[in-house]
Amino acid sequence: MCLINFHFHNHPNYKLIIAANRDEFYKRPTAPAGFWEDNPEILAGRDLVGMGTWLGITKSGRMAALTNYRDPEEGSSNKHSRGQIVKGFLESDVPAKDFFNQLKNHKDAYSGFNFIAGTPEALYYYSNIQDNISKVSMGTHGLSNEFLDTPWPKVVKGKQRLAAYVRQNATIETEPLFDIITDAEEAPDEELPDTGVGLDFERKLSPLFIKTPEYGTRCSTVLLVDRHDQVTFVERRFNKGKFEDENRFSFNIV
Repeated sequence: MCLINFHFHNHPNYKLIIAANRDEFYKRPTAPAGFWEDNPEILAGRDLVGMGTWLGITKSGRMAALTNYRDPEEGSSNKHSRGQIVKGFLESDVPAKDFFNQLKNHKDAYSGFNFIAGTPEALYYYSNIQDNISKVSMGTHGLSNEFLDTPWPKVVKGKQRLAAYVRQNATIETEPLFDIITDAEEAPDEELPDTGVGLDFERKLSPLFIKTPEYGTRCSTVLLVDRHDQVTFVERRFNKGKFEDENRFSFNIV
């Protein structure tokens, strides 16, 4: 994932509301979201190179999501695939805090990442760059390729629009959430971060929804968990900015 906007508790009818984008090179092979054949408890898309995932939930309510930390000078040779972190949590029955402590002990095995995981009752956040485990507070949050709630333009815009929508609506619909995360407007130059990729690429990476010739938003995902533990999971897939297909799932956490 490269952008995760989410609202945690603090809503009369929903425990968790997620609207997220996965940005990746178009040539990287990926399987669409579904219940995995080798582990039918897991609902997620799948990276067919590292065989991990970027966002998923299980039938028992374990959920996890990950973004990369943007550092163009960091090498990735001899590092494990970061998607294996999400996969490992979803496959595990280890309590979230214990899993995070184990991950902390192996933080250098991976290139920079941000990891959110837990259940609709309690979520935790960890970045191997900051190296600090924290419990996620109630309310609206945003995560891109720095740290949780770092005020990059896309994070600020996504949080503001998501917070306004959930505040004004007792019933959450998927379409308005997709409208938020398909915003492809570039941020003004004066608001751009300097992450070492150059001004032109900073502009191209600044929208919530990214479109460049080689790299961009491959899929958008909306995940809802209501107060009755009903899960709604919708993934929309794109190719060079053009809509291709959608998968939709609904089940009760058991």
